[in-house]
Amino acid sequence: MQAIFVMVKCELGHAYDVASNMVDTVEYVSEVYSTSGQYDLLVKCYLPAGADIGRFVTGDLQTLSGVKDTYTIVTYNAFT
Repeated sequence: MQAIFVMVKCELGHAYDVASNMVDTVEYVSEVYSTSGQYDLLVKCYLPAGADIGRFVTGDLQTLSGVKDTYTIVTYNAFT
């Protein structure tokens, strides 16, 4: 599994709806946090090894109603 983080800008007034929709309908979404600053949400996803990150973000996240923009952070190692 590979973890990625996706920062999401939402249409005004729709951040909670987008967050709820992501948690309920997008298979690889683990957690969604509301944030302050330039982006409204921080989405933690665990993708299967070899998954196409670009297709996941553009096809599963960016197409959700209320999503305006995304910024994807690819991770390499988790330190525990």
